[in-house]
Amino acid sequence: MKRILLILIAVLSIAGLSRPAFAVLTIQKVAPTFWWAGMTNPKLQILLYGDNISSAEVSISSKDVELLDVVKQANPNYILLYVDLSEAAPQTFDIQLKQDGETTIIPYELKQRQPDSRNVEGFHAGDVLYLIMPDRFANGNPANDQIPGMKEKDSPEIQRSGYGRHGGDLKGIADHLDYLADLGITAIWLNPTQENDMPGGSYHGYAITDYYQIDRRLGSNEEFRQLAQSAHEKGLKVVMDMIFNHCGSENYLFKDRPSDDWFNFKSQYVQTSFKTASVQDIHASDYERKIATDGWFTKSMPDFNHRNPHVARYLIQTSIWWIEYAGINGIRQDTHPYADFDFMAQWCQEVLEEYPRFNIVGETWVNSNELVAFWQKDSKLAAPRNSNLPTVMDFPLTHLMSVAFDEETTDAERGQGLYRLYDYLTQDFVYPNPMNLLIFLDNHDLSRFYKNEEAVSDLTRYKQALLFLLTTRGIPEIYYGTEILLTGDKAKGDGDLRKNFPGGWPGDKVNCFSSEGRTELQNEAFDYARKLLHWRRGNEIISKGNLKHFSVMHGVYVYERSYQGKSAVVIMNGTSKPQEIDLTPYREVLPAPQATDFLSGRTISLQGEKLSLGSRESLLLCF
Repeated sequence: MKRILLILIAVLSIAGLSRPAFAVLTIQKVAPTFWWAGMTNPKLQILLYGDNISSAEVSISSKDVELLDVVKQANPNYILLYVDLSEAAPQTFDIQLKQDGETTIIPYELKQRQPDSRNVEGFHAGDVLYLIMPDRFANGNPANDQIPGMKEKDSPEIQRSGYGRHGGDLKGIADHLDYLADLGITAIWLNPTQENDMPGGSYHGYAITDYYQIDRRLGSNEEFRQLAQSAHEKGLKVVMDMIFNHCGSENYLFKDRPSDDWFNFKSQYVQTSFKTASVQDIHASDYERKIATDGWFTKSMPDFNHRNPHVARYLIQTSIWWIEYAGINGIRQDTHPYADFDFMAQWCQEVLEEYPRFNIVGETWVNSNELVAFWQKDSKLAAPRNSNLPTVMDFPLTHLMSVAFDEETTDAERGQGLYRLYDYLTQDFVYPNPMNLLIFLDNHDLSRFYKNEEAVSDLTRYKQALLFLLTTRGIPEIYYGTEILLTGDKAKGDGDLRKNFPGGWPGDKVNCFSSEGRTELQNEAFDYARKLLHWRRGNEIISKGNLKHFSVMHGVYVYERSYQGKSAVVIMNGTSKPQEIDLTPYREVLPAPQATDFLSGRTISLQGEKLSLGSRESLLLCF
């Protein structure tokens, strides 16, 4: 006999529903919290988590929602429901759990999809991503710096250090969208924003404890959705960082896991070797591959077992949920090669079937272009397997750029300076799609392009590097603060790479969000970046154009981007001496007797046989 008891407040807060749920069982989690009718894949997994619920008899009130399977786990606190929504219209139906003559009713909502949500546009070579670590960018709401009941209890000293939370949040980013739009970037990539309710040191976001919840110290789910909407209104796309390889050890899925086979090595800690090249190595032992991919990143980051189909379905659905809920334009997948290859390929395929114009970039942190190319969609190097991953991260090019603009480029030492860049790009045939490479000078895991303040005075290095980054093939990423010359040295710890953006905190004496708060040198760097970024934005010569380059001669690197009769030619002197170059080899990319150098505004005569360049001078000629 049914008995109507108290309203289950926990279920209401999880499911976001207005109607009450009358319950006798305590349901702590419903995941996903809601879903949508009319999705391309009509099958849905609904995970229920609560005390001793597995013995309940399950039924569904809706006639057009088919209950395909009820899966019990070793842990009696879980039930996994698999339903078919092929015939389901938007509605709220009841999940009914009957146990010991009592019935618990859990209302579950199928929402109406937003018009054209399937066609959300992903990021591409026409974009420039701006990478933000939310905790370090701007503190827009000091009231959420400390949340009662959360596990992190840092002292003020730790909080001020590089290893504690500093208070940056989603409102801080939202408050500075005009700054970002004015700078000229076209997309923001946020380091992980999902809940990291860990005892300490998880300000970076890579130890997720709830895949369906924004960390409350950053804001709410609704704030994230509104941030994405506001960004879109200003012409900015949003890329969300996700981690499927591992979660935080305080995640309920690990602390009270459904079964030991949800995590690798039967949920027992075994350290990864970090040697992910073994995935591609045709000579690698089974042991090497298993340790690399199944081993845990750290003891506090348990490694998911993606070969468990329930784990796979849970993780795939979390990403689709955020795309549909917030309208994000892309995903950056952390530690991509550490996860199971077949699972990640399945995930990419399902996301792109649901959202054909979407984009995904995987963190492919390996040390050669062949190893990176292996991970890109349709790579012959991985055949007959296919990763289905559209975009990969070009770490080898990053390492080359970190030294190329410091060295003297000479004909005698062909392995140095700008020759490094030319030589590397001659090998782009290994990539299925070189335009879908994410290229960057630095990021949150690497020393910044300038390691210390002493080096910053040389802006020529910065200007040449930024010019190359924004005009070569690929999708550029700029790490927050690069435009104002923030420094950071990996040797001093990750905290040094992740400094607060000056002006983002109440009481900051310096505000680098405004020209008045920046130094003369910072304004010169900012203005140079802004000028290039605005020139690049919407410029099909760069987003769609071919790349043609010439072997470095006399320390000078010349390359062209061209599209539909228009072109841009970069001429870069990689030496500290003035150079006079012979124009004869370059006539095929110099179609006019003169051109305007976009960087200086000067008119450059190309009629003669020679062209003079100053020390480390660069030209951007537009035709």
